[in-house]
This record gives sequence, structure tokens and C-alpha cells, in this order.
Amino acid sequence: MIETLPLAQDLIRKPSVTPRDEGALDVLQAAVESLGFACRRLPFGDGAQRVDNLYARLGTGSPNFCFAGHTDVVPEGDPADWTHDPFAGVVADGILHGRGASDMKGAIAAFVSAISGFLDGRGGEFGGSISLLITGDEEGDAVNGTRKVLEWLDEKGERLDMCLVGEPTNPEALGDMIKIGRRGSLTGQVTVHGIQGHTAYPHLADNPVHRLVRMLGAITDTKIDDGTEHFQATTLQVSTVDVGNPAANVIPARASATFNARFNDLWSGESLETWVRERFDSALGNGGAYDLSIRVSGESFLCPPGPLSDAIADATAAELGRRPELSTTGGTSDARFIHRYCSVAEFGAIGKTMHKVDEQVPVADLEALARIYRRVLDRIFPA
Repeated sequence: MIETLPLAQDLIRKPSVTPRDEGALDVLQAAVESLGFACRRLPFGDGAQRVDNLYARLGTGSPNFCFAGHTDVVPEGDPADWTHDPFAGVVADGILHGRGASDMKGAIAAFVSAISGFLDGRGGEFGGSISLLITGDEEGDAVNGTRKVLEWLDEKGERLDMCLVGEPTNPEALGDMIKIGRRGSLTGQVTVHGIQGHTAYPHLADNPVHRLVRMLGAITDTKIDDGTEHFQATTLQVSTVDVGNPAANVIPARASATFNARFNDLWSGESLETWVRERFDSALGNGGAYDLSIRVSGESFLCPPGPLSDAIADATAAELGRRPELSTTGGTSDARFIHRYCSVAEFGAIGKTMHKVDEQVPVADLEALARIYRRVLDRIFPA
């Protein structure tokens, strides 16, 4: 049997700040190979953009049930701000501390522990296949990670039938929430052009700040939509406004802003961009030059409630006595790539400390999470 806590500690002790691996995948590969998995390491990209990934599979039949996640973590910041060394995997008062404890090395350890117990209980015979798709590029640009592995699998004719992603989906307590979709994310950068001049002689200049303020008001002062059955209302937030003007008596030549929208299934990235441009043009009225660049890091998607979400919810209810809410809240994850290939749902640890100083997870939660994952396997592969 592979226990959850020791494996989680071993993973945390590898400082795999994206896109570096630092041996984290070696630890994981050794663990799953001991269970009989055939492993493929799949590096993609060159130089500083090179990312290592792992695909492991046990069995050749169907269905192929996949656990997906990432061993890369966000930077730890100043280690002096942490109560415990962020890469020591310290357990204190029943709490596992360290970068990745919640997001999501703890869940990966629970994957492996669940599989280990499941195989032990079945004598290694279960029908179908179990696989793991683990990337080192989820917290980064997400270019050379899960997306590339999925393309490689497709080229090889390798099929995933269901996928459980171990992201920290629970807001307050284990069993709160399963993610069955995610909102889309659109980031815009707008620069308004004007004519520099003296603030005492505004008729000789053209102030771009005034136009930028009107434009930003046009996209923030109006409710975009009311949401849908499974999605919250679309939100749009201005994250920065930059003029770069150190002088109070100078009208600047240009003014810029960055904004981010999290959109539901009423929109695509393309249709929301059209809405933004129309609002900007209307706000300008008499005209004025501006540049707008748009980047969509993920479209909204929904995997309707079905066998996979039911299996996770039933397993959680059986283990904890509470049934999780089905949700699409939060940011983006690699599920935005996986849903194009198979049914996907996300369920993992509590997310309150992810990306924070003193990231942590109760050891009891990790052990319960492993038991829930094992119950899911029992549901997918009935004896």
C-alpha cells in the first residue's frame, strides 16, 4: 500500500516552481511504476520553455479512467514569511504545510494512494484501464503541458473516457464543491493615444486619460448578463491603469489599461471581444485613436451532470455524509483542455490557502480524499 501523507511530503520536498520539475515527476513515476503502471515521460518545448510531463497507464481495456493534475507550483515568495520551510513538507498539529500541499501535490498523492488500495482490494484485476496525466505547466503558460499531452495521446490513438482533475475545488470544507465546468477568461489591454501638452493650455493638446476613463466606464458600469443555469453572471474587472506621467502639469500622450473578464456560456471569447469594442467605440463618440489587444486563455465550458459527477458526489456523500454542490465558479484549470476529449470533473482539497504563504491541508482531509477517490474507482469499475 502507498500511503498518502509520505508521498505528499516527498512531492512537496521537490521545489518544482513552474516550469521546473526538480525531480517531482521522478518521485511520482517511481510510485506508480511500483503499482505496475507503464510510464511515458513527455517533454515539450525548448530551453526555458521546456516542460516535462508524465502519462502513466495501467491496463489496456476500456474504460480508461484518468486522474489528471500538475506537480508544478507557484513561487513561494519570501521563505521568511512562512511558519515552516515551504519545501520541507512539515506536519504540525495534524496539518501538512508546504507549497503544493493544497494545489495540488496533496491530491496527486491521494490519487496514487487510492489506486494502490483499489488494486490491493481487487487483487490487481479490475477490467479497463487507469491512467494519470500529470503536467509541469499548469501554473505557467499552459502551452507545453496538458494540451500537448492530449494532442500526443490523440495522435497515438489513445483514448480517455473519463477524467477527474484534482484541483482544490472546496471553498471551506472537504465535500463542498465539484467543478463541472469553468468560466472563460478574456484579458484586454487598451492604449488610448492623444497629444501631449501643458495642462494650462488643454486646447493645444488632446488628453487620452479622459477618453480612457469614459471607455472603461462603458464596460464596467453596465451589467453584462444575469448568468445561466450553471454559471454566474459574467464579471469584468479593471486590473491596472497606467499613464507613466511623473508631472502634474503635463497632459500625457497616451494612457493604457488592462482588464479581465470571466465569462459564462452566453459568450465566446470572440463575441465578448465584439461587445467590448462596440462599447469602446460608442464611448469615444467623436472619435479618437486606440489600440486594443485581446487574449482568451480559455473559453467557458460545461460538462453536464452525469455519470462522472454522480460518481464523485456519491463517493463524497458515502464518505463524509454530505453531497457536494456542482459548480463552475473560480478561475481556469487544465480541464479547459481535457473537456474536448472526454467527460471531466474536478474535485480536490480545500482551496483557502492555495498560492498563499503557509499553504496547508489537514492530513485527515488528504486521507479522506484518497478514500473518496477509491470509492470513485469502485463505482467506475464495479466488482
